[in-house]
Amino acid sequence: MPDDVPRVGIGVDVHPLAAVRPLYLAGLLWPGEEGLAGHSDGDVAAHAACDALLSAAGLGDLGAVFGTADPEWAGASGISLLRATAALLTAAGFAVGNVAIQVIGNRPRIGPRRDEAQKVLSEALGGAPVSVSGTTTDGLGLTGRGEGIAAVATALVTRA
Repeated sequence: MPDDVPRVGIGVDVHPLAAVRPLYLAGLLWPGEEGLAGHSDGDVAAHAACDALLSAAGLGDLGAVFGTADPEWAGASGISLLRATAALLTAAGFAVGNVAIQVIGNRPRIGPRRDEAQKVLSEALGGAPVSVSGTTTDGLGLTGRGEGIAAVATALVTRA
């Protein structure tokens, strides 16, 4: 396969709710919402985007690159993980084409803060376009029962 062919990756992340933490989702703090458990801030949207980017570039996955055994990433923001992922891609000779993220959960409603989330996530990737959407599972599964939030992301990368 020629080296200049665009590459696509998919990322998925799921975290259970944790009432004792604030909610960080899609790079934003959501006041008044129940947070997500995790080694870092639990931002499933940013984590799924990292996984999709790493996958597209053939650089592994979130757990391999920013594992829970590494204390440097304990409590880290999803935005800092996304910035670090972008730096890894650049060092490996890739450029981010775009990232699409779908958040799956009952709360919070993504629509009212979509533009803000897209701006923050895009800035973390050096200006690459990021789209964010939201959906529910109509009461099915852990997200439908309100036990957690999930996200799926797709990323396109090219050789720089």
